[in-house]
Amino acid sequence: GKKCLLRPPRGEPLPAAVRGAALLEPGGGEAGASSEPAEGAVVWSRPSAELQSEGVAWEVSHVRSATSVSWHHRGDYLASVAPEGASRAVLLHQLSRRKSGSPFARSKGRVEAVAFHPKKPWLCVATQRHVRIYDLASQELYKKLNPSAKWISSLSVHPGGDNLLLGSYDKRLCWFDLDLSASPYKTLRSHSLAIRSVAFHPRLPLFASASDDASVHVYHGRVYSDLMSNALIVPLKILKGHEIASHLGVMDIAWHPTQPWLFSAGADGSILLYTG
Repeated sequence: GKKCLLRPPRGEPLPAAVRGAALLEPGGGEAGASSEPAEGAVVWSRPSAELQSEGVAWEVSHVRSATSVSWHHRGDYLASVAPEGASRAVLLHQLSRRKSGSPFARSKGRVEAVAFHPKKPWLCVATQRHVRIYDLASQELYKKLNPSAKWISSLSVHPGGDNLLLGSYDKRLCWFDLDLSASPYKTLRSHSLAIRSVAFHPRLPLFASASDDASVHVYHGRVYSDLMSNALIVPLKILKGHEIASHLGVMDIAWHPTQPWLFSAGADGSILLYTG
């Protein structure tokens, strides 16, 4: 849809970057607190009473439908992707100031996914054929990756920051070593249909991919501190708990932040938790 709902966690402390901010006070949005929003602007507004009762603090309305969001590790910024948004396909939102803006004057192709680098001020932007890594501090292109995929669907950055995982609709799972090459270090073709989502575990040496073949593949992926040693990738398990619905399988996956638990959401309407 065209709205992102922001809900502070219940019973959990807010990130340090936004802890002192008055999150429920009116914000500036793009047009300013007292001005009318310009055409095409992102609008921050308070949700309905029903959504507020469920803990939703803000609605962020987009001109085009947003398909995904990605949080910065410090918690004060998030990026949203609206593939049909042209020059405003990628928007950055600051939670503490409730402001939104586009980091790019124009888009170099249809944007499919974005991810923040966990340690540097970099934003990874995946279009259909390439991944571009931008330095937001210097506002320059840092690196362009060439996966040789026909249509990229998803990406995930390793918590160490030196490796990147990419999934594609042509069934490719690509592992990039950012210090090694602009081409994939390893390309896996273990799924029989399109890959919809990929994800590194935030703490453990695990990663996973989800596909329209209704399966989730789990791998061991160890990155060594020794720069002379390449990453070790070992297939671990194939999880089959979903059913194919309308030619779609597993749409998204997410790891638990500390445990080796994996959540998966399927087109069959179910959300599953795998614990071992």
